Amino acid sequence: MTASGPWAPMRTGTDPVRDNPVVIDLVTRAATGDKRAWDALVERFIPLTWSICRSYRLCDADAEDVGQNVWLQLVDQLDKIREPAALPGWLATVTRRECLRVLGATQGPRAARSVTGTEIIADEQSETAEQLLLAAERHAALREALVALPPSGRRLIALLLEDPPVPYADISARLGIPVGSIGPTRRRCLEKLRRYPAVAALIA
Repeated sequence: MTASGPWAPMRTGTDPVRDNPVVIDLVTRAATGDKRAWDALVERFIPLTWSICRSYRLCDADAEDVGQNVWLQLVDQLDKIREPAALPGWLATVTRRECLRVLGATQGPRAARSVTGTEIIADEQSETAEQLLLAAERHAALREALVALPPSGRRLIALLLEDPPVPYADISARLGIPVGSIGPTRRRCLEKLRRYPAVAALIA
């Protein structure tokens, strides 16, 4: 593709979302036929495409239709990517286009034009595309960081995040650790999460 194509958008400065080395590596590997890399890409950016579908108020069936078409288009374009870091922006653009297509098919062209004319309002009421990209990256980075924790640390963090909160006495009984060690262990786990490369890049 040429420099003006969808894989080479205008970029200024360093963007922790688009310059994420994990995304670049996954795109590069997926383009060579690495199925695990492809699966990881889909899992990483499903929250992004789904959130955009929700901003257009699509039902579950229509959102699934949009998602399927977006990933099919990516399969066709994957080997043409000249700038892997541009993938999140491309996904957002194609998802929006597919949402308009579905709205036009189900509600008529007039409804699709109406949505086009009020995209800014819809974004302000939900989230901007950039916020959706960042949310998807944060979700993926945190998931990777949690997997990197020892099993005991993952169980502790999971219990501490439950709603309603689990009393420390119950956590102590479930994990077989003293109540007094829960706080220090939590701090160590959170510090490991912050230092995880993908998380640290987003924090920076």
